[in-house]
Amino acid sequence: MPHVIVKLWPGQSEQQKRNLTDAIVKGLVSTLNASENSVSVAIEEIKPDEWMEKVYRPDIEKNMAALYKKPEYEPF
Repeated sequence: MPHVIVKLWPGQSEQQKRNLTDAIVKGLVSTLNASENSVSVAIEEIKPDEWMEKVYRPDIEKNMAALYKKPEYEPF
């Protein structure tokens, strides 16, 4: 605990993904007092034409009340 899944469009470099992972881990460790050994992070690349079906509808639209940061884009 905790496990974080980041879903994003393809195109980020491996270095960017590593940097993002490091920032997420550091944030969890400092904010939740989590042990770094207990944190896991997954990154899933979702093609833009699959975003609505695989991310927006199931993860965002259906869970809007649970989102601590809501997107500020219009669904496409």
